[in-house]
Amino acid sequence: MMDVAAMAGVSQATVSLVLNGSRGAKLSDATRKRVHEAARELGYNLIRRGARTVPEDRSNIVFIADEITTDPWMALAFEGVRDKAYEYGINVSLAVSHGDEETEQMIVNQMSRLPLLGMIYGTILTRRVELSSAFDGQHTVLLNCYNADRSLPSVVPGDVLGGRTATDHLIKAGYKRIALINGQSGVEATRDRLKGYRQALSSHDIPFDGDLVKPGNWEPLSGYEHTHALMDLDMPPDAIFCANDLMALGCFDALKERGLRIPEDIAVIGFDNREISESTHPPLSTLVLPQYEMGEIAFELLLDNANGRQSGPAQIKVECPLIERASVRAARPVLEQEAELL
Repeated sequence: MMDVAAMAGVSQATVSLVLNGSRGAKLSDATRKRVHEAARELGYNLIRRGARTVPEDRSNIVFIADEITTDPWMALAFEGVRDKAYEYGINVSLAVSHGDEETEQMIVNQMSRLPLLGMIYGTILTRRVELSSAFDGQHTVLLNCYNADRSLPSVVPGDVLGGRTATDHLIKAGYKRIALINGQSGVEATRDRLKGYRQALSSHDIPFDGDLVKPGNWEPLSGYEHTHALMDLDMPPDAIFCANDLMALGCFDALKERGLRIPEDIAVIGFDNREISESTHPPLSTLVLPQYEMGEIAFELLLDNANGRQSGPAQIKVECPLIERASVRAARPVLEQEAELL
């Protein structure tokens, strides 16, 4: 499966979702096709381990989130866990701790009286966590977070690959001077999306220009202000990668104030695929933050662990699929004469 993932250019989790025919996975037809073609070429047949069974007297899962209302991500992850668990007749309870250790201890102590299959601990921001001793002895899977020694299985988004995919998409569409309005400093998604951005530039022999990278804070106002700053440069960008969709909204406003057309004069791509992204004018190209799929995978890891087997690596990174919309022009096809020159 790792060989198939490498050949198809996707994560191992994506290979599993495609070959298992996961109905909820938001993966493009092109991604599914690459996975199936790679599997055929390598002669790989998915190993069916037989139906998973739920251990007797373990009909409950506790999903503990640090936040649930500030962003939709943990709610989506919970839905992924819940929908998958219902297929096995397992009930999932949701508790919100606000990151308070005493609250988490109380939740674990109370919920451990139930016949538990295990616990899933999720965070609104991708980050390292240190769980309290209350979790000792509980089957626990981390969602959107990880512990320092990787002793617990975890599921996180593939932000590096996502940053690279967004930037690569702009380059293939013909844009050369690509700016990045990044997220809040010190956040892992910010670091990883920048890393992917730089990887894409390097792979296309485009030099990195620090003037084109601005430190945002995930909010529309920072997208608006940094877009004006970028367009005031002596050599302004012809495309802007906003590290989330909210900053892209502010970016849109600033560009329209300047009388610039999207994508004819400048392209914009976001990240997260919030609902608003398909209602902008023009609709915003973006990448999916795959929290629902991460929830599905977290449940499967928990079920495997409860059955005494840990499948795959200690940490699974889930692909962030690209959603192509009208804020980036279509890639210009290579003409036959140009292809001969190449």
